[in-house]
Amino acid sequence: MHPHLNHLGADSSRGCLQFAEAKPLGERGMYWLMVHLANKWGKGVDKFPMSERQEWTERNISDIVDSAESPMSGKKMWMEAEDPFQFLGACFELRKALRAPRHEEYASHLPVHQDGSCNGLQHYAALARDEQGGIAVNLVPGPKPADVYTGIAEIVRSRVQADADGSSGCDAQTQAFARAVLPHVDRKLVKQTVMTSVYGVTFIGARQQIQNRLKERGALDESMRYLTACYTARETLNGLDTMFSNAREVMAWLGKAAEDVAATQKSVRWQTPLGLPVIQPYRRKGRRVIKTLMQNFVVEYEHDELPVVKAKQRSAFPPNYIHSIDSSHMMLTAIACNRAGISFAGVHDSFWTHAGTTQDMNQHLREAFVDLHSQPLLEDLKDSLELNFDVKLAPTPVRGNLDLNCVMDSDYFFS
Repeated sequence: MHPHLNHLGADSSRGCLQFAEAKPLGERGMYWLMVHLANKWGKGVDKFPMSERQEWTERNISDIVDSAESPMSGKKMWMEAEDPFQFLGACFELRKALRAPRHEEYASHLPVHQDGSCNGLQHYAALARDEQGGIAVNLVPGPKPADVYTGIAEIVRSRVQADADGSSGCDAQTQAFARAVLPHVDRKLVKQTVMTSVYGVTFIGARQQIQNRLKERGALDESMRYLTACYTARETLNGLDTMFSNAREVMAWLGKAAEDVAATQKSVRWQTPLGLPVIQPYRRKGRRVIKTLMQNFVVEYEHDELPVVKAKQRSAFPPNYIHSIDSSHMMLTAIACNRAGISFAGVHDSFWTHAGTTQDMNQHLREAFVDLHSQPLLEDLKDSLELNFDVKLAPTPVRGNLDLNCVMDSDYFFS
């Protein structure tokens, strides 16, 4: 893989890349090409219902074609997109498809992307069968895409409003914090904290994130900003507990399991559902002082006999375990696509294929997700850790009522 020009790179790299093999658009390829254009435009259009994304592209077709024909001298619409180079690449492809005698027969090289909806939380919700959380991250069908960041912001705003008007019975200081932050509570304020909750963000981390967002807006003076960020971070984390109650119990169980394993002075290790062994390498570093005639210097070294860092073993295990699950989902999807003769590329929770095979890939990735989470993943993990480390772990959390098969009918699970 080239170190600079690869599909893991920035927008400018991705916009240059195409599949080596071309495939005809077929019956639904033009639709998916138009949806892809809307997704690459961003700016909230990528949160529209699917039909409205297609309509957005159709309404802007003249400017899209202009971008393809005169990218540097025309209206330059493509430069305003959130992903300008990928958008421009799609403009070129759509123009060629429109000029083809029959759209269905046009052979396209362009990768069309389907992205997960806060994918880490999707896996947590599935593991916990968390119905409310599953609705928030589009595991359950809906008429339009659910936005977990907006959902958490609404919970936080409701609680902050109750504190600000005194209906919650809070003290005067809390009321002052609530009144100060209320005008600033929105999706952007809580987004980073919600996103990093999957990676075990701490209260201190959440407070810093919210403090940074307030600072960017020039909101409040510095001393008030810090105290208000503490209050808002607490409410945001509480909002996550409310929306993802079952999923948060799974996160806590994973952390406690890692703590129990680390107490044996061994690194946590497990196997992914595909059988890949994973080990957490977090151990204290050894230090040795080397004395010379000129100076003394310290050499740090690592080996498997050094003590484990228990806190790091615990905090890292929940996100690492989820990464081992989401990577398994990607590999299962890739295997299914390969068997079906479908080109596939993936970056974490963004799966790519030709426009003409996007419909088929969507089917395969949903089937892979349901099959993966239909396995007793937590029970298997518990049995494995108890056997390998001679520990007795707490029972796995009680599951919620989410029906995993709903994913098969959810248009916005990946979209």
